[in-house]
Amino acid sequence: MKKTIAAALFIFTAAQSAQAQVMIDMSVITCAQLLEQPEAKAPFVTAWMAGYFAATQDRSTIDLRYLERNINVATDYCREHKSDTLMSVVQKTAK
Repeated sequence: MKKTIAAALFIFTAAQSAQAQVMIDMSVITCAQLLEQPEAKAPFVTAWMAGYFAATQDRSTIDLRYLERNINVATDYCREHKSDTLMSVVQKTAK
């Protein structure tokens, strides 16, 4: 009986862990952390930046003409200001 309960508890716990969401607080990510991100995470950060750039201008659309420009400008700015947060950089450099 104890083995059955222990096994059921283990399975329940494993299932809970598998369903856990991973949250990233973008407001605390610094330029240094952005520059150290593995390339595999770049699309997620890029997608967030694109949405945030648009939101700073109260738009619900993303202008692809400026997307690459904004990301490059923000990344260049980050190289010189590694302690700044990504959100503050986006606010300073968005077009």
